[in-house]
Amino acid sequence: FVEREKVKGGNIDVHPSEKALIVHYEVEATILGEMGDPMLGERKECQKIIRLKSLNANTDITSLARKVVEECKLIHPSKLNENSWLPNANPKLFDYIANINDMDEYIELLYEDIPDKVRGSALILQLARNPDNLEELLLNETALGALARVLREDWKQSVELATNIIYIFFCFSSFSQFHGLITHYKIGALCMNIIDHELKRHELWQEELSKKKKADILLDCLLDEDPENQTLRKDYEKTFKKYQGLVVKQEQLLRVALYLLLNLAEDTRTELKMRNKNIVHMLVKALDRDNFELLILVVSFLKKLSIFMENKNDMVEMDIVEKLVKMIPCEHEDLLNITLRLLLNLSFDTGLRNKMVQVGLLPKLTALLGNDNYKQIAMCVLYHISMDDRFKSMFAYTDCIPQLMKMLFECSDERIDLELISFCINLAANKRNVQLICEGNGLKMLMKRALKFKDPLLMKMIRNISQHDGPTKNLFIDYVGDLAAQISNDEEEEFVIECLGTLANLTIPDLDWELVLKEYKLVPYLKDKLKPGAAEDDLVLEVVIMIGTVSMDDSCAALLAKSGIIPALIELLNAQQEDDEFVCQIIYVFYQMVFHQATRDVIIKETQAPAYLIDLMHDKNNEIRKVCDNTLDIIAEYDEEWAKKIQSEKFRWHNSQWLEMVESRQMDESEQYLYGDDRIEPYIHEGDILERPDLFYNSDGLIASEGAISPDFFNDYHLQNGDVVGQHSFPGSLGMDGFGQPVGILGRPATAYGFRPDEPYYYGYGS
Repeated sequence: FVEREKVKGGNIDVHPSEKALIVHYEVEATILGEMGDPMLGERKECQKIIRLKSLNANTDITSLARKVVEECKLIHPSKLNENSWLPNANPKLFDYIANINDMDEYIELLYEDIPDKVRGSALILQLARNPDNLEELLLNETALGALARVLREDWKQSVELATNIIYIFFCFSSFSQFHGLITHYKIGALCMNIIDHELKRHELWQEELSKKKKADILLDCLLDEDPENQTLRKDYEKTFKKYQGLVVKQEQLLRVALYLLLNLAEDTRTELKMRNKNIVHMLVKALDRDNFELLILVVSFLKKLSIFMENKNDMVEMDIVEKLVKMIPCEHEDLLNITLRLLLNLSFDTGLRNKMVQVGLLPKLTALLGNDNYKQIAMCVLYHISMDDRFKSMFAYTDCIPQLMKMLFECSDERIDLELISFCINLAANKRNVQLICEGNGLKMLMKRALKFKDPLLMKMIRNISQHDGPTKNLFIDYVGDLAAQISNDEEEEFVIECLGTLANLTIPDLDWELVLKEYKLVPYLKDKLKPGAAEDDLVLEVVIMIGTVSMDDSCAALLAKSGIIPALIELLNAQQEDDEFVCQIIYVFYQMVFHQATRDVIIKETQAPAYLIDLMHDKNNEIRKVCDNTLDIIAEYDEEWAKKIQSEKFRWHNSQWLEMVESRQMDESEQYLYGDDRIEPYIHEGDILERPDLFYNSDGLIASEGAISPDFFNDYHLQNGDVVGQHSFPGSLGMDGFGQPVGILGRPATAYGFRPDEPYYYGYGS
């Protein structure tokens, strides 16, 4: 085995009490196998102290910085071109060595002109950077008052002065016990005014630069060598350099001011005050900057604010997603990481998820799944996007699914990560995704793992796969026996529910359900679970759905009828009459059974199922009414006595609806008689439509005024091998399917799979 080490440089800080720099770095050790593959990795954060004994008021800072970089390989040479690694991002601080005993002299400088104020504030800042001095500074009200006054009066005069003073108060803001001091001097409100002003200044700079840039581009196009034009070009270059210098100083100021506000925002009451002063709008504007350090701070602040609805709505107004998309991906790891976390917070909003897809984030996030540093957080954002059915199919056009399948199969734990399996469950609800999942040995590998570890969530994914018609459903024929073998009291109930649900989805013509029921002794299990209190509602519902599926086979329907399952279903219907899902699925079982001669007599003559169906004819649930009407139509064709009762109930209902409609209409027409006339006319006049008996229904049909026969309310049926086949009531019926039923008959009603009224939405698994 070979060990490989990788050293990565980090931030540079000033030692709090000595003349020294602290260099932070990270060591990543990786053990390689015989083939060169990484087997084990470990990261360790370290730091190195560089002592600067020769540092004094006369030191050449540039030369010292160059020497430090040459001797310390942990600092990249590019740092020589930056000031951000020096204390306060201000090399002039090294020109002064502050002493707490000279505090009175530093305060005097704050009453002089701007250069002296800058010097005095820089010296006090050196003291404030040492936490040991903060308590003594806290007691010096003269110094703090002077600093607050100078900041309030002179911040527009010098960016450097404003940066120094805000930095001093930032040092206090790092400790919660000093927040009252900052509030007392109203530094937070002043910082917000300064930030707002600087952002507007930046916009003006950009406008001026843009005008000069357009003129420069025009000159390039004309290739004009006129001396006057050359002067304009030099003027643009000079302006651009000046702009760059101003931006560097401004971003230092913005960074320290925003950091102070972020610390103060620990108190939600203070955060609310910031929100009322448009802090969100300022932060989103700052996202247009290119400084990584500033962007990390801005995005971190937005992430903290985004957990509140009002702040999130402000971000929506500012089109925050469009501004964040440019940061994904980016070279700066910390910025990419915090941006993803902000997107995760925003992805709880449906509208923002739509926006993420519109701006093209889906393939960008998918590409991050291959990076271990961002895989988890990117997957969480993608999971939220996958909750919307409109976007599920889009994943099929990325390399997301192959990556997820690879993660599933490489997972060594018995239970797969919740984020990963939740994401897969959502994607499996789309037919196109399922085709990709099942490519090669995809389904075989999933079934093997699910059955080995008895994983209910993985089986839930398989259940979603099984619901799609087409070639993928036929792949399950090889696993019917394995799934049926799991249906027992010995297995975990959640796992059994998913196995039952998967079997219930297998409406495959060539499947011999009778053999499955007998070989695995499922009938006693199914009947037992229908008993009151025998199992939780979720399991009982899956049992009912399973009975509905196998009842499509006439031999299975007969087997279940002989076992006494129909009375058990009626008893369950009584117990669960308030649950539309139960009612609909039980009625569907009756619908399936009345198709078969062997079970039709049991349903009609030996039970009160038709009476229950009549009661449910006018249920408020449309799906229940549809299944109920189709079942009653078949019963009416087969049994004259029930046909009269069904017809009578239909007429009674139509009459009541007709009367209600007419009465409502006449009341509307009669309102004109209620106002403006002392005489109130009767609502119903002589010759009113309600007095026309020829429009009433009776038990024999519609009574025509001329004695004509009533219309035929039912379509013609004929019998084939004792089974009812509708000629007209099932549009598109051209023949029989593999279950001996007419093609085009009512399909199994949709279930509320994945959501019960008394449970949270499924995405709670991945929260």
